Amino acid sequence: MLFLRYSAWIAGARVKKIGTPLRRDVFFIANHVSWLDILALAGASGTAFVAKAELAEVPVIGWLCSLNRTVHVKRENRLGVAEQINSLREALEDNWSVTVFPEGTTTDGQSLLPFKTSMLSVLEPPPKDVLVQPVLIDYGPEVGADLGWVGDETGINNAKRVLSRKGSFELRLHFLEPFSPEEFRGRKAIGARARAAIEAALLTSLGKPLREFKHDVVPIRYAAPKDQPEKYSELE
Repeated sequence: MLFLRYSAWIAGARVKKIGTPLRRDVFFIANHVSWLDILALAGASGTAFVAKAELAEVPVIGWLCSLNRTVHVKRENRLGVAEQINSLREALEDNWSVTVFPEGTTTDGQSLLPFKTSMLSVLEPPPKDVLVQPVLIDYGPEVGADLGWVGDETGINNAKRVLSRKGSFELRLHFLEPFSPEEFRGRKAIGARARAAIEAALLTSLGKPLREFKHDVVPIRYAAPKDQPEKYSELE
């Protein structure tokens, strides 16, 4: 937990907690902007994660994910959903907290995609005494657009670009009001309740309407030093 917290700090994130994260028997549901989300959330709460399988193959990032027993899933593998849910249920029973990013991808911090709720099947029925706590991960409009891993940018390219960024930035984690999943009928209702809370908090933070995210935002590329074009050339 401390290692991941300081890794986020080294990457430039100055994490500010707003609200109180539950420490155990909690299922966090959060929006997703960057791989830095994992460092910041884990450092602030000690949570384990459900993340897309591709992250396990990204140098450094995959290793950081393994430190808190991230459950990697292949979202396109519909035939393996049941096995993945079993892995998630085991993680939830073994850890005090687990986080999912139901948007299924990262955005620019000014949008909120529809939630994919297949992984919320672990809450049908919910494990005993487990609560759901929505979390807004808030980089602000400028930093979110700058750091977001979007479009066709590779994971390695994004990591190099983020880590080469000068200066620090504030990353606000809004731990919203928790609720009991037993009060809702099924994963879709649970997902809708969490998404509504995150959307309301994001609207308040931005102070303007959310914008449509079409998955075609051109990423800001890592700029190679002009005197070393071959060694540091941009990765496509």
